[in-house]
Amino acid sequence: MTQVHGNAATNAAAPGDRTGLGRLIGAGLILVGLVALALGAYLGPYTYATSTPGKLTVQTCTVEYKYRSSSSTSSSRKKTRTRWCYGTFTSADGTVKDLNAELKSDALYTRGHVIEARRTSDTSYMQDHGWTRAVAVGCAWGFGALIALAIGLFCAVTGFPYGQGESRGLFRTTLVTVAVGVLGLVVSLLVVFFT
Repeated sequence: MTQVHGNAATNAAAPGDRTGLGRLIGAGLILVGLVALALGAYLGPYTYATSTPGKLTVQTCTVEYKYRSSSSTSSSRKKTRTRWCYGTFTSADGTVKDLNAELKSDALYTRGHVIEARRTSDTSYMQDHGWTRAVAVGCAWGFGALIALAIGLFCAVTGFPYGQGESRGLFRTTLVTVAVGVLGLVVSLLVVFFT
């Protein structure tokens, strides 16, 4: 009697296929890191540098409440509160004057109060918190990008989590880079919060 021997089909993918998936995940994380880096530069220093400085003289301030439901029950609705101030914006050089300016503010101000503000577009304004905060916002995005880039590079090179992880030195370098990214992100967010 002849027996036919064959390879049994398995549900598991070949190790090379899994390593390819790890490298694809790494490439995706690198892309996310690069986008976060660009966003940080745009939302932080670039927006601050290209905006028009000036002052907003408050006419009125209001509070806007929005309710979000976190589940299907009505008792778990979360309330968010946003303060808006409306008034006249005048640029520092006197070339721009907008009688209907509005900006999101950190407090409710009385009529006649003057807020340091920046005009970011024809109809958009923000409070002027200075260069320190603008740089800290950019740094927060940058350190977040550093974390994604470090993990993405490690995955792209080694195929981790599916590959064997060829280099212990690369793993240690990635770990140190992620730790620096986390520390920098925390410090940057503290600077943003306290300025």
